[in-house]
Amino acid sequence: MKRIAVLTSGGDAPGMNAAIRAVVRCAVDLGWEAYGVRHGYEGLVNGLMAPMGARDVSGIIQLGGTVLGSARCPEFKTEAGRLKALRALNQNRVDALVVIGGNGSQTGAYALSEMGFPVMGVASTIDNDLYGSEMTIGVDTALNIALEAIDRLKVTASSHQRAFLVEVMGRNCGYIALVAGIAGGAEYVVIPEVETDPEALAKELRAAYERGKSHAMVVVAEGAKYNAEALAHYFQQHRERLGFDLRATILGHVQRGGAPGAFDRFLATRLGAAAVERLANGESGMLVGQIKGEITATPLADVATKKRELDLRLLELARVLAK
Repeated sequence: MKRIAVLTSGGDAPGMNAAIRAVVRCAVDLGWEAYGVRHGYEGLVNGLMAPMGARDVSGIIQLGGTVLGSARCPEFKTEAGRLKALRALNQNRVDALVVIGGNGSQTGAYALSEMGFPVMGVASTIDNDLYGSEMTIGVDTALNIALEAIDRLKVTASSHQRAFLVEVMGRNCGYIALVAGIAGGAEYVVIPEVETDPEALAKELRAAYERGKSHAMVVVAEGAKYNAEALAHYFQQHRERLGFDLRATILGHVQRGGAPGAFDRFLATRLGAAAVERLANGESGMLVGQIKGEITATPLADVATKKRELDLRLLELARVLAK
């Protein structure tokens, strides 16, 4: 093997740049050439790749987002699009590809692998819903950004005796909402995995008010049937029953944009280095992730077809701690 390429795909996550840096520098250390693919699979389909050396990745470890960029690419979902991507890789004499991203990105990596091209995935998504890794790049930083927002909102909530609906990212996975809710001392957590009855939420808020609480925090996952907007609309006619005045705050993409913390920089570096090491050992068609503190590899076939389940025992813990 003489030349590898690296791309970032899907939603950006704090720590992606640390992973890019590790891939490039570990490849250079082995005497290989490293190429960076711009704009994810769209760039791969269109051959937008260029050499990256050790100096090209200087000063990026602390940056959020991805210096390589990311973009949606419907064309890559077609066989014709994937053939164009393979042609571009072969024309640039690339021997293997490292894909840094989440579910959709690794499904694409698996498709390329099935076509016979050596691919190694790196687990990166703030949703933390990727099979094959207990923690993925970006999760810790996104959680801390959400937690800081919750702490700040608590101050104004207590000052005005309000309840806040705080919506966090997570698509169809409630991990961020659940962990941020527990760490932030929320009175209630709403996640997609368990359907929420607004009337049950109303009772909990009223009970918190009657226990003498000066505020109430409800952390809501964006993918829940009753997200923050839907709950705010529902309670427009029912606020007098809550005891608290109700406000909704949607954190949105602010969670993605933070500088990666120490955990995400370290995890991303380890995963990026492991991807190169495994390629050097002749392995491919795998996702490198972290399970029980160890760097592991899971077949992309499993990653593309299986779902990482949320530990719903944490929801019961959130309920108990909200007293």
